[in-house]
Amino acid sequence: MRILAAVMATIGTAGTAIAAPAHQLTRDTAAIHAAGVTGVQARAVGTKTEVATAGVASLHTNRPVPSNGYFRIASTGKTFKAVVVLQLVGNGRLSLDDTVERWLPGLIRGNGNDGRRITIRQLLQHTHGLRDDFPDFATEADFYRHRFDRYTSADLVARTLRHEPRPGTDWHYSNIGYVLLGMIIKKATGQDWYDVLRQRVIRPLGLHHTRADRSPMLPHPHARSYQPFERLIDVTEQVLNDQDGSLVSTTADLNEFFRALFDGRLLKPAQLTEMTTNLSDLDPQVAELMPDSQYGLGIFKRPLPCGGEYWGHGGGDGGFITETGVTTDGRRSAVVSMSSVLGREWADALRQQKLADQLIGNALCR
Repeated sequence: MRILAAVMATIGTAGTAIAAPAHQLTRDTAAIHAAGVTGVQARAVGTKTEVATAGVASLHTNRPVPSNGYFRIASTGKTFKAVVVLQLVGNGRLSLDDTVERWLPGLIRGNGNDGRRITIRQLLQHTHGLRDDFPDFATEADFYRHRFDRYTSADLVARTLRHEPRPGTDWHYSNIGYVLLGMIIKKATGQDWYDVLRQRVIRPLGLHHTRADRSPMLPHPHARSYQPFERLIDVTEQVLNDQDGSLVSTTADLNEFFRALFDGRLLKPAQLTEMTTNLSDLDPQVAELMPDSQYGLGIFKRPLPCGGEYWGHGGGDGGFITETGVTTDGRRSAVVSMSSVLGREWADALRQQKLADQLIGNALCR
């Protein structure tokens, strides 16, 4: 993911809850639209389900935002991939201490990169030191010229190997680690990672609107997505860089997935404990975006405004920005999808993240 795509190479039982007004989700959704996001859809699930939308699905037609439209979830898909890896660990097919070399011999070599010194745990946790080198769009002309370019996992690994790794094992957000995890899943199972996900997660949970994102076109219904370059342009039709790992989903499916993760339907207790207790502090830039947060194995731990913590994973690419949250017991969850990026400056990223966090926090503190 590019956390907040145009800007960055970018849930714990609550304490004493602060009662939120009945229509708080509607107000928080409207606030995101009022800040400049073209379209917003949000869904909160607890003892009941609340849905709110704001803005328009298309700047050209002013049609309303679909309340459960499809969108590209980008790095929110990292949690899906982490679940598959941890399920394979729980079944004895993989070990968190396995090296990349064990499963992908000779792949990570050169310029000081060495797969013999990188473990699956480090890939999951962004502490492996490999550097991302994903193609990106710098200008509007660049977007139109390259939006349908396709890169395989091997292509992306080759780009990474042109660079020396970071020294040490400090946390640095990375996409290439999850590309490698997809390759390891395929080597361990003999199947594409998405096929394994479909068998182990999508079908058992009935996630009928979650699928691989391998087409430039989104399923209907969906909002158009927009990104600012020299001007705000429609970027809906494009191929994301990690075509082997990207997913399309809906707010209903994402809520169901994160609730299932924390109510025990997806992982054995030992693997859920691994996911949520092996925590790393974030690097300074991401820590500014997400204050007082930590990263486990494929998921962020974040503070609730009413006390306690929640868990989730955001995503941003293709003009869509997603935020998610679930309480530790899986009883309350919330998802918001925003179909445009506010701006190209760091301050814009901070503002959009803060508004999304406010919506998630208020929904979970109900």
